[in-house]
Amino acid sequence: MILIGQYDSPFVRRVAVALQHYGLAYEHRPWSVWADAESIAKYNPLRRVPVLVTDSGESLVESAAILDALDDLVGPDRALLPRSGEARRAGLRVCALATGLADKAVSLLYEHVLRQSDRRSQVWVDRCAAQLGETLDVLERERERAARGGDFWFGAFSHADIAVGCALRFIGEAHPSVTDAARRPALAAHAARCEALPAFAAVVQPLHVAVKAS
Repeated sequence: MILIGQYDSPFVRRVAVALQHYGLAYEHRPWSVWADAESIAKYNPLRRVPVLVTDSGESLVESAAILDALDDLVGPDRALLPRSGEARRAGLRVCALATGLADKAVSLLYEHVLRQSDRRSQVWVDRCAAQLGETLDVLERERERAARGGDFWFGAFSHADIAVGCALRFIGEAHPSVTDAARRPALAAHAARCEALPAFAAVVQPLHVAVKAS
């Protein structure tokens, strides 16, 4: 298998963490959505990452779809979410909040990277900042409640833990003013616990955005 995308992307990284956790071998191509857009387009016309190229040559896109395929590959006994039922819905809800959080963080980062300060939409910046803060507050409350059941969100390590952990690292690097360990200690503890895991430590890259000049 081939995983395309850089590990500073929370979406690429959540796939990479799952691959590491499952012990699945893959080749990593750390292509940038900016500098390597045309190379990525050969596998995904949207020029987005992650892309996972399977051993059969199929290109899987979008992190949730890729992880669903990996769960099928390893089987229900090892999958990081159940195939159906309330537990699956609960896990997918946390994943959706975390990936939505990461998506807003990326949008806000690009607003700062791609526009001069006098051309930024303050309405958009304020909206993204509000969405980040309020979603982090919801996750903080839910993680605080979940902590009573153990180290991980639903008792056992799952895609929910991965998605939140990857989103938190990205936000902490892209928007450090938004994260506040004192204000959200449950999320800070969750992030530290995830980053200490071998599957996380194996796929880490400092955030770097290099926009190719036209």
